Amino acid sequence: MMSELLLATNRLLRKKIIFRNSLFVFCFLVTNAILFSAFAHDFHTSITRLEYNAKDKTFEVSIRLFTDDLEKALRKANNDPKIVIVNNDKNDKLVERYIRQYFALITPQKQKKLFTYIGKEQEGDATWIYIEIPVNEGIAGYTIQNALLLDTFTDQTNLVNASYQSQKKSYLCKKDDVVHLLEF
Repeated sequence: MMSELLLATNRLLRKKIIFRNSLFVFCFLVTNAILFSAFAHDFHTSITRLEYNAKDKTFEVSIRLFTDDLEKALRKANNDPKIVIVNNDKNDKLVERYIRQYFALITPQKQKKLFTYIGKEQEGDATWIYIEIPVNEGIAGYTIQNALLLDTFTDQTNLVNASYQSQKKSYLCKKDDVVHLLEF
């Protein structure tokens, strides 16, 4: 009888220890998840792919921005705290206007090339924005301007990966350095 009591007490102690350890692990994980989510996005960067399509004589452009950063910039630009980016929302006009203001392919005559806004697509914590820029002539003397989100985040960096006729170049746009000559 004494051994049964010891076994039962032992089981209870083990369950209590397991419960306490499980509770500790659970609290630890929840606390870290909360802290991580608060600090997980402490850098501001974007990636742009600029690919020349020789057949269509256009640059096909894909811009990847963190969705929360884009929302913050759009809220600031439109003085509207309710802007939320999701697929199939009604924010395309706001996104297009913002892109036109801060992103451009510029001719040697200092003219911004007109582009067609194709749309946007949310993917995880990022939003992809798609545009096409027609270029019928060579690109000698062309520059790329990417000042996206720099109006909102002073530490913003925008990486532009460009390809033209099988040549590839990368450009880093950041505060006070947002325009780069396309050199292929």
